[in-house]
Amino acid sequence: MIRILQSVSNMDRAGIETMLMNFYRHMDHDRIQFDFLANKPKPGDYDDEIRSMGGRVFVSPGYKDFKKYLDFMTGLFGQYPEYRIVHTHNGSLMLYALISAKVNNIPVRIAHAHATAIPFDFKNGIKMCMKPLIKYVATDYWGCSNAAGEFYFTKKRWNKANELIHNAIDTDKFTFNESARERIRREYGLGDKFVVGHVGRLTWQKNQKKLIDIFSKLHRTEPNAQLVIVGTGELEGKLKKQVSELGISKSVTFTGMQTNVNEWYSVFDTFVLSSWYEGLPVVGVEAQAADLPCVFTDTITPEVKVTDRVSFMGLNDDDEAWAREILKSRGKQRVSRFEDLKKAGYDIKTEAMRMQKLYLDLYEKNK
Repeated sequence: MIRILQSVSNMDRAGIETMLMNFYRHMDHDRIQFDFLANKPKPGDYDDEIRSMGGRVFVSPGYKDFKKYLDFMTGLFGQYPEYRIVHTHNGSLMLYALISAKVNNIPVRIAHAHATAIPFDFKNGIKMCMKPLIKYVATDYWGCSNAAGEFYFTKKRWNKANELIHNAIDTDKFTFNESARERIRREYGLGDKFVVGHVGRLTWQKNQKKLIDIFSKLHRTEPNAQLVIVGTGELEGKLKKQVSELGISKSVTFTGMQTNVNEWYSVFDTFVLSSWYEGLPVVGVEAQAADLPCVFTDTITPEVKVTDRVSFMGLNDDDEAWAREILKSRGKQRVSRFEDLKKAGYDIKTEAMRMQKLYLDLYEKNK
């Protein structure tokens, strides 16, 4: 059995972490086992499930002190000398794990690109300086989309040595479910409302502020509309205040974290992502598996479009234009999209076996 060390933020129900769990659940654990290096001390939502499947969760000291981080990693690799592959998912900060792996002679160091921009925060300048250095310490370059790969590794390097890893899902799990739709709508008092849905962390990147402004305009045209936001995050308080100030509190539902997100897509009538940027959003694939009409910002790579029910709008387009686009989706029949997603490479059963083979081949080449 080969153990792969996955470097992440922490194993909460966020996009990258959910993608990894999708792959992890569908691999042969007699051949491939995932362990996770969390770089935040907060316990993750998936930690117990990881341990139940035989995985381990380690918590690093974080990024404030590189020497302390390197010492921890050296100790970790000394205690567990079986690691031959380290797979990193931390944006520019994956440089920490990649350097540590190289110093400790780990032969396979995978840098995985998941975004087309660097999150805007106080570390932004440092991250911009770190990004160009990744190519000197990584051995393999993976990405969720061509746009993400080109952003992190340059177009020339990505075209020369890329591995496109689709953010695959369990398509059966996300297929439209009428009974789930009726049950949850009844539980949340949604009745026959036109439900505009969104799933994501409540953060600047996901730009729910724009979404709420759009919905405020849409609600004037369609008073029977309800905005449902699934997820939690540091901006939750500010977003609820925005909703209150706009006078639409009764027409906006914040569900918090949900363990049955797959069922919520059946509840929605349309799905909206107003993100400032994305790599290739897992939620966008999940929504299409449920045959939802989707409206995405045009900053999101066109590669996300699998079905014919996806449209793109600009961040500078006015909110009324967004509202009109969203309302076009009313009353459309929902059907199975399994074949569309499988053909596009988003069926987890097929893609997990492909990733497993990639790991096995890399291991054999670098014994």
